[in-house]
Amino acid sequence: MASTTPVTVPRPRDTTPRSRGGGRPAKRLQLRPSGLPWILPALVLVVGLLYYCIGYTGYISTLTWNGTDIEKLHVGLANYVAALQDPVFWKALFHTVVYFVTTFVIQTALGVFFALLLHSRVRLGALYKIILFVPVVLAPAVMAPVFRQVFAADGQFNFVLDHIGLSSLAQPWLAQSSTALPVIMSITIWEWTGLTFILYYAAMGQIEPEMLEAARLDGAGNGRVLWSIIWPSLRGTTTALLMLSAISALKTFDIPYLVTVGGPNYSTEFLGTLIYRQSIPQSNVGYGAALSILLLILALGLAIVLQLVGRERKN
Repeated sequence: MASTTPVTVPRPRDTTPRSRGGGRPAKRLQLRPSGLPWILPALVLVVGLLYYCIGYTGYISTLTWNGTDIEKLHVGLANYVAALQDPVFWKALFHTVVYFVTTFVIQTALGVFFALLLHSRVRLGALYKIILFVPVVLAPAVMAPVFRQVFAADGQFNFVLDHIGLSSLAQPWLAQSSTALPVIMSITIWEWTGLTFILYYAAMGQIEPEMLEAARLDGAGNGRVLWSIIWPSLRGTTTALLMLSAISALKTFDIPYLVTVGGPNYSTEFLGTLIYRQSIPQSNVGYGAALSILLLILALGLAIVLQLVGRERKN
């Protein structure tokens, strides 16, 4: 028999870099890109556009300027002094506070009520959810002419009052100072209750059923369960809605302007409508810019206060 010689297979060469001391292999240097390139477009947009516009608005607020002339007269803080001495400014601020408190309280009550109702066994619950949420997606510019017609002196609302025996209550709702603001607030409540309802409905879905069943076994009634279990569980949602409602009230413009144009007699004037009136129709751009800066200061201050209140409640 022919002798066979073992064939030696060469081992692959170890190319792993080792440290100088001959110990563990040295780790390869991996260069990972930083996160700056990913946030750079948003950073440029925010800093270069938003903050630039705020700074430029602050510069315009120190001018007496109509927005078109080349000549600009520097007046310092005179526009801010004039705004703080303007009774229309304080009236608009008062309307904002009343608007915020009224709409927030009523929307919260209605949102919780509808969320509780639809969490129970109700037939056609999905249809009711759609009906409640439809006003949220409707554009105010589309609905404003409808509400002007409904609440006119010869509109459908007075027509209904006449035919149910309440003709004594019929009046020109949008043409008098005593009723124009309540009408604006009712339109806002109709528009945004659906969003409040959706958020509360989702928050109630996070409550553990075992907790509710334990409360029922202990003899707690509906009112006790609502006050001691459900409502405390909705605290975070309520705080978020409080902040959104406050900032939204400060920026209110579309419904008051499209329905009543801030009238009659400034009874539905808000900071947003006042800024627009001064800046565009009256061409008082410097004064309008000063009002915008005051609005920004109020919004930031209110947001900080609400954040601090929310933290204290959590602690």
